[in-house]
Amino acid sequence: AVRGLTGGHSGMEIHLGRGNSNKLMNRLLWQLAEKFSIRLASFEGGSLRNAIPREAFAVIAVDETKAAAAKAFVEQEAAVLKNEYSVTDPGLVIAWENCDAPAKVLASLDQSAALHATYAVPNGIFRMSPSVAGLVQTSNNLAKITLKDGQMEWACLTRSSVDSERHDLARMIKAALLLAKAEVTFAGDYPGWQPEPKSKIVSLMKRVYQEQFQSDPNVAACHAGLECGIIGAHYPGMEMISFGPNILGAHSPDEKVQISSVQKFWKYLLKTLSEIK
Repeated sequence: AVRGLTGGHSGMEIHLGRGNSNKLMNRLLWQLAEKFSIRLASFEGGSLRNAIPREAFAVIAVDETKAAAAKAFVEQEAAVLKNEYSVTDPGLVIAWENCDAPAKVLASLDQSAALHATYAVPNGIFRMSPSVAGLVQTSNNLAKITLKDGQMEWACLTRSSVDSERHDLARMIKAALLLAKAEVTFAGDYPGWQPEPKSKIVSLMKRVYQEQFQSDPNVAACHAGLECGIIGAHYPGMEMISFGPNILGAHSPDEKVQISSVQKFWKYLLKTLSEIK
């Protein structure tokens, strides 16, 4: 098991470089297959496609004469990974537990294709924005893996404010999975939404915020899939802005909202609407 990566993360926090439990688990399995000829029975990691997976579990079979060495190797690699992720994921836990032998395992060639493909699928930042400092422009999250009854599924969330670049990254992921003879489909499309910091609505809301709260608002672009992209695809040229209360741990079990900021932004919304002619 690979789990406890500081409690789960929103996909929009991909710039923080935190661990992806699916990629870390596959890293271990790939090496175990190379060194100890383990056979994979099941793999389950992640839950929602818009959340970086925080847990992954795998059931493997290994020859009894190699079991002690394989376990020692996992403990050794656990120390390596904990060192690599000591800053971003101090709660990383990697555990080896004995269990009953699985009834079936993947065929050798299928296992090799599955582990190679998972290793090859890009994860994390693909490209930073060349125009907005510190903003992720394009990324992929290998959000969910399920291997059960001989069937393996991968689920990714590919984000970008530039549609052509998102399509390029999606093709790259498809190419890696096609090498494993997987079927690849695209769904749940979120069109890109280019930041327009000089739009009239941004200027108006900056002024209203300053008048209401006697301070400057935090105006920034973020790397997230927003309804604004979908609306903008149907109404090109419409000025849009996304704003709201303070939220922490979005799309994770630790998600929470600051109640006092909800009240603040409700008043801010009403004042803004009164200023729009």
